[in-house]
Amino acid sequence: MLIVFLILATIIIFYLNILMYRFCIQKEIPEEKHHTIIHTTNISTIILLLSSYVAMLFT
Repeated sequence: MLIVFLILATIIIFYLNILMYRFCIQKEIPEEKHHTIIHTTNISTIILLLSSYVAMLFT
């Protein structure tokens, strides 16, 4: 189950990175802020994925 979860988590993170990059381009956000926005999104996503995995372990 861990391997399946890791594969799906990787796909989710890559897909969100693509979406956030397109969002930055569409809204004409300066290049300097792209890294910060994508990094913040990645951290938030990882926290959500970890908490959902822990919830699955204990239920």
